[in-house]
Amino acid sequence: MSTTTGQQDEQGVRLQKVLADAGIGSRRACEQIISAGRVKVNGRVVSWFGERVDPRRDEIQVDGRKIETWHELRYYMLNKPVGVESTMAEGRGTRTLIDYVEDLTERIYHVGRLDTDTEGLILLTNDGELAHRLMHPSFGVTKTYLADVPGPIPRDLGRRLRAGVDLEDGIVKVDDFKLVEQTGRRALVEVTLHEGRKHIVRRLLAKAGFPVRKLARTNFGPIALGRLKPGGVRALTEKEVAALYKAVGL
Repeated sequence: MSTTTGQQDEQGVRLQKVLADAGIGSRRACEQIISAGRVKVNGRVVSWFGERVDPRRDEIQVDGRKIETWHELRYYMLNKPVGVESTMAEGRGTRTLIDYVEDLTERIYHVGRLDTDTEGLILLTNDGELAHRLMHPSFGVTKTYLADVPGPIPRDLGRRLRAGVDLEDGIVKVDDFKLVEQTGRRALVEVTLHEGRKHIVRRLLAKAGFPVRKLARTNFGPIALGRLKPGGVRALTEKEVAALYKAVGL
């Protein structure tokens, strides 16, 4: 699926939106950059972030560097396999996300990351403003994980996780918890939370007494991995993109 930046009225697009769409930062961060006099439009310093521009024709610079402001917006999902690093860098001696999107002609970025030993849903886009909001905890976008842990699972585990578990870097509370399957000493549990701290699901369950053996992210906000196989990539539908925009108030 693709669309174009700058759904413009006759007066153009607000400068901070154009910069955010180009991946410079959040709209608020871009407003601060503009206010600091770091942005030029067609060679002229602009310090008022209400300025409107035409991203197709105007040349915009930040700190003297020309910004590419007109591009097709792209939105994809990838089912990241275990063993793949969540980076678009090349030449690291291991498989990275770039190995799965190298056929794409446009430059895209991953929205957040997954541990190397965690598989599942990663969103990829060049929509800077959407990516920022999806990753920022203040917007409360949840992620859902399926974890393989030792069983049996006590009835009060969900209540304990919702009440909060004290980790070394602070208390974490899950938004939802569900026992999916339990057979003998093996259980599958579903954990939903909007935390973004490193290894948060593994640390949370380990502290609760249930170390994770396998972990997969199945949902990112309103987007579900579905039947996409490990290593598979597909474009999001217009309906899915609209759902992401709604989830972050765009």
